Order: sequence, then structure tokens, then C-alpha cells
Amino acid sequence: MKLDANTPPKGTIRDWLDLRAEAGGVSVVFTESGTALTWEGLREGAIGFARVLTARGVAKGESVAVIAPNSREALFAFYGAAYGGFRVVMINLAAGPDAIAFALEHSEARFAYVHPECADLFASLGEGLEVLPLEGTGDVALHEITPADHALLMYTSGTTGRPKGVVHSHATLLAGGWTSAVAHRLDQHDRGFCVLPIYHINGLCVTVMGSLVSGGSLAMAGRFSASRFWAQAGSAEVTWFSLVPTIISHLLHGDGEPDAACQARLRFGRSASSALAVETQSAFETRFGFPIIETMGLTETAAQILSNSLPPAPRKIGSPGVAYGCEVQIQDGNGLEMPAGEEGEIVVRGPNVMLEYFKNPEATDATFRDGWMRTGDLARKDAEGYVFVSGRLKELIIKGGENIAPREVDEALYTHPDVVEAAAFARTCTRYGETVEAAVRVRDGSTLEPAQLIEICRDRLGQFKSPDQVHFMAELPKGPSGKIQRLKLAAILCPTQAAPGTS
Repeated sequence: MKLDANTPPKGTIRDWLDLRAEAGGVSVVFTESGTALTWEGLREGAIGFARVLTARGVAKGESVAVIAPNSREALFAFYGAAYGGFRVVMINLAAGPDAIAFALEHSEARFAYVHPECADLFASLGEGLEVLPLEGTGDVALHEITPADHALLMYTSGTTGRPKGVVHSHATLLAGGWTSAVAHRLDQHDRGFCVLPIYHINGLCVTVMGSLVSGGSLAMAGRFSASRFWAQAGSAEVTWFSLVPTIISHLLHGDGEPDAACQARLRFGRSASSALAVETQSAFETRFGFPIIETMGLTETAAQILSNSLPPAPRKIGSPGVAYGCEVQIQDGNGLEMPAGEEGEIVVRGPNVMLEYFKNPEATDATFRDGWMRTGDLARKDAEGYVFVSGRLKELIIKGGENIAPREVDEALYTHPDVVEAAAFARTCTRYGETVEAAVRVRDGSTLEPAQLIEICRDRLGQFKSPDQVHFMAELPKGPSGKIQRLKLAAILCPTQAAPGTS
């Protein structure tokens, strides 16, 4: 099976893992231990867990929970459950006890793999799942599987209400890895650096599935470490990495540097999960000497839908780019495509789009319209197809009847070099309905004052769009993927009011 830039991968995860094992080579290097895992070793571990599940009588398509940090065992469990024909429930360890308990109950999982590091967490939940080992004895015939069969159930980390379970098939997961592989021109010579957790869609599809369909390899860290990042990237000989904007900002403001060999080897870094500030991107590239490629994706689309171009092709800084492997439109509230330059909602359709929300037909129906999946993101598209995101529908600040995109305020705040994190948000106001405020985290030792940031915003945006107050915080609230949770800021900083869009 050869990767085609115009056609999504055919077959199942089992087919592709067999293909890579037969071709040979290294699959994963683990940065903490320095040990390596071959594709053949990965397949053997996967088959072992698939046989354990099958011998235990787990039905084809049944949910199997995986409770583990990034590790050899997590890969064996994920690939093994998918290889055996089961629906893998990757449990988000950062989601909190209530959300984890909900996912375990809602997914209807009866069996789980629990990593030793997660034993106490699992015990505290009091769930009645049976914990199975990764290895067993005996040879058992595995279930027959097809590309359309369920392969993944991943719960979103929404800011309101209960998490929704996103269902992906073998085909949509492979397509998710393919969109990144073709956008970034990944091949067997590339080694990605996986520091994002694989219980999140970015880590799972961009790096794990991306390496599977491209034939490259991974360096995997148990967790991100700012102090060890560059040393790990160098010793593991990585050629690219995928991060989120908050981590990129931490690296930019940190003391570490890649050595000359590491810097020369890195083709690009990749940013996803939320908008990357233009000033942060430019400063990072100037300091470290290689490009950051901004992208956009969702759990519901097996990660990437948009990507900017790799140099030397022209890039448009401030845009997550153009569609790869799927179709993206900007539509109005009635489903009509908006002309170039006009704002509307991003919608997507293609082989990487989820099947459904698990046991939630109402949410599924509300998300799909005439075959297009609605993302809830506001944007405009230019004449060349580049998308420029202005914000989330639920995050718009409506001041005196005028829409203000929080990202516009964020960008102004990030122009000061001391700002590490920034997020504008709405606060209830009797005069305007809503007014603009912002929260920032500044680098250690900074003498920056809120008034200075307000003045910067007024110079760039005018007084109407500028924040009335800027709050300094030690850390901005983030979801499990590292995305700043803007809608929580009002409730934290203005506790007498509910955050917009929450209940």
C-alpha cells in the first residue's frame, strides 16, 4: 500500500501495521529510556493484547478502555485493541475524575488496560471494569474487520455540559494521519516528536497515525518537559514536532536551545489545537531558525483539516492554511457558502470526519448539515483558499451590538515580549451588554503593568475594542489538550457572573 497524496489510505489499522512490520525498521524511540521499538515489535505487542481481549470473549466492536500515559504499553494497548476489532476508548488522564468516570460509564466499556502509573487513579473511580493484562497465553482467531468498523471513541473536552464521545472508524483514523502526512510531506526518513498525550486527537492522529501511514518513526516522551525538550529532540534525531501554542510560547520564553545538529535536522515545528499568535510565531522562528507551520483540526475530524504551506512554498502567517484531504467551506447560518473575504462558520466534509457522537443522535444531527460538519468556528477565506479564523461562535464578545473577535485582542497583547499567555473574554456590562476584559500570564521577573497592555491594545485596536481591565494570572485555565479555556475566565475573575455560553 503506497501513500497517495490524492487518495486516502485504504484498509484497516491492522493492514497498515502488518505492512510496516513486514517492511521492518524502527517504529518508536522512547526519549526517557533511550530504548527503541521496531514495527515488528509493535505488531507483536498489539497482537498479544488483541488475543487477550478476544480470548476473554470481548465482542467485535465492543468498547475497551485504555488508561495510560504515553508509553510502550499505551501503544500496545491502543494498537492491540484496534488490531483485534474493538472500539478503543482512550481515557483523557487530564480530564478530571468526574469526566473520566462519565467516559467509562457512557462508553459501556467492560474491560480496560490500566497502566501501573494509573492504578491509584483507576481505583479511586470505583468503576467495575475488569482490568486485563497486555499479554496472555494461547493462539486465538481474531475477529474479521473492515475499514468501516469502529476503531476509536474519544471524549471531547468541551467547556460546557457533558463531554461528547466522538466515534471514528479505521478509515477515518487512517485518513486523519494521511492529512498530516501529505500536508507536511512526511516519509520514511522522518521522525516526529510525540510529546502531546496520545489520549488526545493531536497526539494520536498527527504523530501516531501520521507515522503509520507515512512509514516514518516517532520519538515519544512520557510527558512534555520544557527543560528537556531540546536535548530529547536532539538525542532522538527528530525531524519535526507537533505542539500547542502554549507549549510553543513556553519554549520561546525559556532558556533552552537546540544544538546545531538538532537545529539543522528539524524541518519544521507544527502548531495546532488553538490559534497561534502571529507575534509568537515570528519570534519563535527568528530565535530558533526553522518554521512553525500553523494548522487547524478537531477531535471530530481526526485532527487536521487545514495546514499552512511548508517552505519554500509561500506561507500566510496568521492563517492555519488551506484544506488538505478534505473540503472546507465558510458558510452562513443557512448553509450557503460565503464569498471570499466574508465571515461565516467553518464547515468540513471528507474521509477524516467522524461517524457520529456516541449514543447522542441529537448532537450528531445538530452538527451535520447537508453532509457538512459544522465546527462552530468563525472565519473568512481569501481568494487563494487560505482560512483566517476569528474565533468561536460561543466566544464572540458582543459590545453594544458590535461583534469583537477575542483573537484580535489576544494578538495585540502578544505583541509585548513579556506576555506568555493571553486571552480576552466578555464580561457582563449594564451599558454595553458585554465589555472586553483580558487575562495574561507574563514571564518571570517581568515588571509589566496592566495599564501598559491596555495602552498597547488602544494603539492597535482603538478604545472600543480594547480591554477595560487586564488581569495578571499565574496560569490561565486550560483544557486537557492545552487549549486556554476562555469561557472559564469570566467565572474565575468575575465570580458574580456566569461565563458566557455556560450553564
